[in-house]
Amino acid sequence: MTTLSHLRRSALRLPEVEEGTRFGLVAFAVRGKRFVSLTKDGLVELPMTDEDADRVLERLTVAEPLTRSGQLIGVRVPLADVDGMELNALLEKAWRSRAPKRLVAPRERAASGMVPAGPDGLPPGLSRPARRALLAAGIDTLSAAVSRSDAELLALHGVGPKAVRLLREAAAERG
Repeated sequence: MTTLSHLRRSALRLPEVEEGTRFGLVAFAVRGKRFVSLTKDGLVELPMTDEDADRVLERLTVAEPLTRSGQLIGVRVPLADVDGMELNALLEKAWRSRAPKRLVAPRERAASGMVPAGPDGLPPGLSRPARRALLAAGIDTLSAAVSRSDAELLALHGVGPKAVRLLREAAAERG
């Protein structure tokens, strides 16, 4: 059973997301574009591409179509009936459909494993979860990583003390 606190935590982990209200209900937006809201009945409304919505409707029996003027604009799922991992995947799809391309591109690179190489590339000893977390946050070079504080890096899900140490050591080695 997924809760509002899980929904909130997962939505706010996505880049540039802000919490607000829509018609007095909890809603989340990226750059002013709403990508998820929760109804009074506990239904999570997720606008997304037609293609993504069709796949979700085929796969999830609890999902219902979200329509406007007869057009499919996303899906609606009961918060209590979807598990946390599934909710995270749905939030990602909805966020990607509304976020600017400059925010989506680093997450796509992270998912594909594409990492810039060269003298400013991330050190090779980083774990995959740490590398994915950094790339998803738009941190794809060593200089971008070391410009962040340890606390900022540690706040990324997947980045631990060892990853921060490796980044600092690589920066010291490379000058």
